[in-house]
Amino acid sequence: MSVAGVDTPSSISAFAARLAQASDAVTFEDTMEVIAANYEFAPKPFTNGDVHNAAGTNEGSCKVFSFGKLAALDEASTLSCFGQHYRDVLADPAGAAHANIRSFMEAGWGGVHFPEGVALTPK
Repeated sequence: MSVAGVDTPSSISAFAARLAQASDAVTFEDTMEVIAANYEFAPKPFTNGDVHNAAGTNEGSCKVFSFGKLAALDEASTLSCFGQHYRDVLADPAGAAHANIRSFMEAGWGGVHFPEGVALTPK
C-alpha cells in the first residue's frame, strides 16, 4: 500500500482496515503500538481548532493527528484511533475532558495544523 507517495508497512494497512471494520474494538494503546512500531516521534506544536498545543504537550493527540495525516485517514477513522477516549467523549457529550478530541469532532481536518510539520517520520 502507498499512502501519500510513501510505501506503507502492512501493519499500518491492517490497522487502517481494522479502523474501518471494527473501530469499537480499537484501543488507544493499539494505536500507540502501531505508531511506535512504524514511526519515529519528535514532539511538534500543533493547533486543533481552538486548542493550541505546545511541543511536548498532548503527545498522544500529536501522534494520532500526525498518523492520521500520514495515513490519509478520514475523520471517523482518526477519531477511532483514540479508542476508549473517543468513546468516553461520545458517552459524555457535555463534558470537558479530552479537548483535542472534542475540537476535532467539530473542526475536522480543516482545524488541524502542524506549523513545523507532522511529528512522525517513517522508520
